[in-house]
Amino acid sequence: MDYWLLLLGFAALVVGGDLLVKGAVGLALKLGMSVLTVGMTVVSFGTSVPELIVSIKAVFQEGDNNLMCVGNVLGSNIANLTLVLGVTAIIAPVVVSKVSLYRDWPVLMLSSLLASYFMLDLQVSKVEGLVLFSLVVLFTGYLVMTAGKSKTAVNPEVDPREQKSTGYNLLFIVLGITGLAFGSDWLVSAATSIASSYKVSPFVIGVTVLAFGTSVPELVTSAIAAKKGQTDLALGNLMGSNIFNILSVLGLTASLKQVPLNQSVLTGDLLWMLAIPLVLLVLMLMKRKLNALKGVLLLLCYAAYVTVLFMH
Repeated sequence: MDYWLLLLGFAALVVGGDLLVKGAVGLALKLGMSVLTVGMTVVSFGTSVPELIVSIKAVFQEGDNNLMCVGNVLGSNIANLTLVLGVTAIIAPVVVSKVSLYRDWPVLMLSSLLASYFMLDLQVSKVEGLVLFSLVVLFTGYLVMTAGKSKTAVNPEVDPREQKSTGYNLLFIVLGITGLAFGSDWLVSAATSIASSYKVSPFVIGVTVLAFGTSVPELVTSAIAAKKGQTDLALGNLMGSNIFNILSVLGLTASLKQVPLNQSVLTGDLLWMLAIPLVLLVLMLMKRKLNALKGVLLLLCYAAYVTVLFMH
């Protein structure tokens, strides 16, 4: 039964990802917003819904199972910028815009550093959670307020006659997010059950099975966006999703209940979460494009992370 639920979850994620991309791009066209801005807001929030659901469910579980919350956020952010972005760059070259380089990356790095500081005492308190969540509200407000000032081309190749109404686009977005939410829940439930049968620790399940499962929406959405030539949407989605994971998912979860950590997080996964964006910055600065070769390098980083994780 678990394996059938796993397949059903993947199917729901594929359909949901496709609908979300169509709706997001269509909405950008109708509102005159850049695809990058929509990727940073609507799509990023939508693909972060699985992490939010899983983290809230995990933190209210008894015993060591609540450690899966932080493991899910850290592992998902690592997977997004290595596995997901690597696959996306292999499918189609990702052009790095100035917005991604000079606005989104610094926000991501500062968010990661702030969350890391809060984690030094092996917990994220309710007050710290509220601080993180308030920052995502401010950042989202800033993105929406400055969206109309963006001069980034949206998608000049789309025939205006093929554009859907705002209502249709919003329907696609809602259906897409719903598909991603249900699909990830089915996928994670099945994968967790399978992993637990092999007696894997809750934190390891969090940074591997749950992180990969909740990163599948980003993987599907970014891959579909790249295949359709919307690489701005793909990069904006991943940057925004990581920011939302830290500020929104971890912040909202911690504001509901104090989130515990263990010492191994500080000496392992947290360092990876901080190091990966630095590696990405170097790759983005090289010719301002992420090609297939750089995609392979990112995939190797993810393979190295998983290998080190299981070795320890």
